[in-house]
Amino acid sequence: MKHLQPPGWAAPKGYANGIAARGTHVYVGGQIGWNAAQAFESDDFIAQTRQTLLNVRDVLACADAGPQHMVRMTWYVTDRVEYNARLRELGEVYREVMGRHFPAMTCVEVSALMEARAKVEIEVTAVVPDPV
Repeated sequence: MKHLQPPGWAAPKGYANGIAARGTHVYVGGQIGWNAAQAFESDDFIAQTRQTLLNVRDVLACADAGPQHMVRMTWYVTDRVEYNARLRELGEVYREVMGRHFPAMTCVEVSALMEARAKVEIEVTAVVPDPV
């Protein structure tokens, strides 16, 4: 896996500008902040984000992958003001669940998600390197 950082660009914080990778591709469909029984335990944005990240990590594990294999993440949030106001907490929960691996990332505010209580949805692409 190679991080793509154009010369002279300021270093991104919490994401990569691009990643090149070779191996088995893993696509994680949009995960939201409910538990394995598809029940929400909280309406708090940070709590839902933590659960969403745990869900992503669990799906990755099914392909013998982990956060270190993520090359792209897309976040859909229903409130960009709250997202920006809680960046410190988001960073803490992200590092708790995913560690310090930061893939290429996009975050988009949407008017709503399909599940009415959902405040965040995250989809991921990962690449597990081919055996040497």
